[in-house]
Amino acid sequence: MELSAARIVVLTGGLLLFPAVVFITSFIFWPGALIRTYNWYMRRKLGLVVSYSHYGSYRFCYSSRGTPGRVTPSLLLLHGFSATKDMWLPVVKYLPRDQHVVCVDMPGHEGTSRTGPQDYSIQGQANRIHQFVQSLGLDKTPFHLVGTSMGGNVAGVYAARYPTHLCSLTLMCPAGLDYPKESKFISRLKELEENPQENESIPLIPTTVQELEDMLSLCCHAPMKFPRQFLKGLLNNRIKNNGFYKEVFMEIVGEKCRYMLQENMHLITAPLQVIWGTEDQVLDVSGASVLQAALPDCRVELVDNCGHSLALERPRKTAKLIMDFLSVQEVNNVNAKKLS
Repeated sequence: MELSAARIVVLTGGLLLFPAVVFITSFIFWPGALIRTYNWYMRRKLGLVVSYSHYGSYRFCYSSRGTPGRVTPSLLLLHGFSATKDMWLPVVKYLPRDQHVVCVDMPGHEGTSRTGPQDYSIQGQANRIHQFVQSLGLDKTPFHLVGTSMGGNVAGVYAARYPTHLCSLTLMCPAGLDYPKESKFISRLKELEENPQENESIPLIPTTVQELEDMLSLCCHAPMKFPRQFLKGLLNNRIKNNGFYKEVFMEIVGEKCRYMLQENMHLITAPLQVIWGTEDQVLDVSGASVLQAALPDCRVELVDNCGHSLALERPRKTAKLIMDFLSVQEVNNVNAKKLS
């Protein structure tokens, strides 16, 4: 039986309308699932594949694209506190398509094994990242390590402890320093230390949509206006992990970890790039001068009108700075070989 033109229009319209209905329904009732679906879509679009590797019984979750052994070294990206490997999606978008890049979930985060405090300290995380590197065989050829915030602290300690594994290093707004100028976040941290009963209101561990908005305002310089439903989804995805986040937070701000990068930076021998947002309210940009004083040959890149979240606020700029730095190191290596 042939369909009338009217019925064809109705059926076609229904097929076109169905995805929109699904999207709107998900946005209203399951915004957290919609965000996860979006990240899945972006990984596929960018050619990133999620995989798992093991070191003994410990499991690492990571996403990767490309193959090692290209002209430029492999990139290993370490995210910050309470983030995941997906925080690098905006940056990966602007990296060369054939660049071998690996984004790993830090210990206890997302798909990587959750154990205990021994793995959440900065040294513990550096040890686990060393195991991850070994599990993938990344240490067979020197690679470029990138770390931001907490991940920057870990990356710096890793570079100090395993110098032969790296060809170069990028630290983005790294934690672990004694900053000459106190940031808004550090001031709040000191208030919490003086009044432990207020620990429930840790700025980086939101429990309400308003606290999440406050956290985003703290981490980003330019106001970022997200739909309230999106914020609810983001909070829903985070809040189930708040107990874990607090455990990690108390570990990394403790006396043994707070200045771990400061205590190890003199041992860093790999060519170093430091990228920092000039308007960082979490970890003040004055930390760049601390690294430059200890390592005069490091290359400091200050990004104007940008806060702590470089990967979110200025992903194109961040990707370009990293790749430009790698190009300079390649030229330096070629010149060094000619001289020898």
